[in-house]
Amino acid sequence: MRSALRDAAARLSAVSDTPRLDAELLMAHALGVERDRVLLDGDRLTVPDGFAALIERRMAHEPIAYIIGYRDFWTIRLSVGPGVLIPRPDSETLIEAVLEHFPDHAAPLRVLDLGTGPGTLLLAVLSEFPEAQGLGIDASERAITFAEDNALDLDMDERVRFRLGDWAVGLQGQFDLILCNPPYVESEALLDRQVAEFEPAGALFAGIEGLDDYRRILPMLPPLLAPNGLAVLEIGATQRLAVSALAEGEGLKVSCRRDLGGRDRALLCQWR
Repeated sequence: MRSALRDAAARLSAVSDTPRLDAELLMAHALGVERDRVLLDGDRLTVPDGFAALIERRMAHEPIAYIIGYRDFWTIRLSVGPGVLIPRPDSETLIEAVLEHFPDHAAPLRVLDLGTGPGTLLLAVLSEFPEAQGLGIDASERAITFAEDNALDLDMDERVRFRLGDWAVGLQGQFDLILCNPPYVESEALLDRQVAEFEPAGALFAGIEGLDDYRRILPMLPPLLAPNGLAVLEIGATQRLAVSALAEGEGLKVSCRRDLGGRDRALLCQWR
């Protein structure tokens, strides 16, 4: 087992920044166990026949999350697959911002998640606020299917609804919290192969400046935002000024939270 992991990590170093971790996750998946079992009991386990095939898939730049079928985010595990945006650790910055703004975890928040994907932000928030109710909207039927399955797996299906939609078009009502991780990558940007070749372009690219979807979303927010509510949008590292100007043009005041790498990541919008 140790030799197989060492050899796999050496090969994966050509395509991954985390080759040893990738090898351990793929080994665990091939064995049908959690990664800690590989680390603790590796000397007593036999390398399964399917491990080599999984390594070849990763060598072709297929994302680990698609190969093993899930990605851990915040404190929850989310099923993901081709056609669905893979949750990123940087997005946890938005959850941290929500917890700071709403310190009462018993609050019965009404939560809206625009572009919910596999339910990433919405289900993470609901895991922290057991009295909250949520609505997730996405333009992808495949994403909605994953989101519904994840809510069921996490026993949140009675507190959340998902539906197809074009951002907030036609939506009525007000929400205490609005979450959104829209496409914000510039159309000419060069991405890693595992992103560019496998993840859905519609969930990544947003015009030449990466701002097209912000221009559509931000005018929709004021009628949906409760008087003391908060909207939290993920932004690219160089987009704070541009997106802030769009939000302020809609009568909102904004602040920004940085991720662990020191990059601007979460834009917080409230009524002035």
